[in-house]
Amino acid sequence: MSKRMTSVNEFELVNDIVQAYFDGLHHGDVAKLRTIFHPDVFLKAPGSRRSLEQWLSAVASRPVPSQQGRSYDFKLLSIEVIKNQAMVKLECPLFEHHYIDFLGLLKEDGHWKIVTKMYTDLQEKQP
Repeated sequence: MSKRMTSVNEFELVNDIVQAYFDGLHHGDVAKLRTIFHPDVFLKAPGSRRSLEQWLSAVASRPVPSQQGRSYDFKLLSIEVIKNQAMVKLECPLFEHHYIDFLGLLKEDGHWKIVTKMYTDLQEKQP
């Protein structure tokens, strides 16, 4: 493997972040979610911008999917790692929503963190 190529280990580390994200969403685990996001992240959807704290507060106050017996149907659709940056595309069905998330990650100080989250709900009615 050339020095320019990303090691398999980096894919595994990013995949670990994705798994923690899925677990955090399914179990409403705000503490777990906080550990994988960079503090200055903003979560963006069409017409919506939220800070990490605003989003975590919403997660903490909503019903917990695992306690409601909801299926764990999250899917990793794609992952691309180039050196110290990564982009993942996820399918995240939650409650009556069917989200597609794009998470941008950076490896800084030896650790991968989510630095951007963009998402849209495929269930929303279009104008």
